[in-house]
Amino acid sequence: MMSKQSKRSSTGLLVLCVCAALLNYISASPEVCTNSLLPGAKGRPGEKGLRGEEGHTGKMGPTGDKGDKGDKGLDGSSGLKGKPGTTCDCGRYRKVVGQLDVNTGKLRNAVKFVKNVILGLRETEERYYLLVKEPKRFREASMNCKLRGGTLAMPKTTNTNHLMADYVSQAGLTRVYIGVHAQSMDADGTSGYVYADSSPLQGFAAWSQEEELDSRLSPTTNSSCVELLSTGTWGHVECEATMFFMCEFPKSRRRGGGRGAG
Repeated sequence: MMSKQSKRSSTGLLVLCVCAALLNYISASPEVCTNSLLPGAKGRPGEKGLRGEEGHTGKMGPTGDKGDKGDKGLDGSSGLKGKPGTTCDCGRYRKVVGQLDVNTGKLRNAVKFVKNVILGLRETEERYYLLVKEPKRFREASMNCKLRGGTLAMPKTTNTNHLMADYVSQAGLTRVYIGVHAQSMDADGTSGYVYADSSPLQGFAAWSQEEELDSRLSPTTNSSCVELLSTGTWGHVECEATMFFMCEFPKSRRRGGGRGAG
């Protein structure tokens, strides 16, 4: 019975030795270790996963630069034809317009009557003229016209001179002061006549033959002012003489014209 047990122990010990030797051989062999670390073949792709939930909306980014202007689009199609209009009752409107023209004409005539008859004004395209029936010396007359917003009337053309002379004649007068006078003596001792606005007499003067000769001479102190006669001629007059006078007002200065008419 002991021999069987010993036999079994010997057999087990032999198997254990064989296993230990085999394990030691496998551990010492480099080929076995290297081959065991090589990667295997690529596997098949896996199935596509499910889509995740949508994330939260992010913050708005900065405004971009303005883009270039686009090309002009094609013209659209023509619209539908409109409905025909109603017949115009033009006769009634013509009558209204005609009545307005009549009223405008009456108003224009009324204004002209006020200016020419009641206020006694005369006018050209650019100026109004007012005959002032207040006897004044030349300097006082000049100041009076300035206070009214104008100046002493200056006949610079034949037509203006004729209008002013008719104005004087129709008023039953014979002479009035106008805006012409002798200027101060120059450094060379010469002197001449100028208008109230200091512009020289150029291109027109209405001296009589005798007065024209005198006007070419150096004017004296006693006769350095000028009067307009109802005949349309100019004459020398003493500046201290008192007489009526005529003012003029530019139409562009309505305020001055209104003050002059008052």
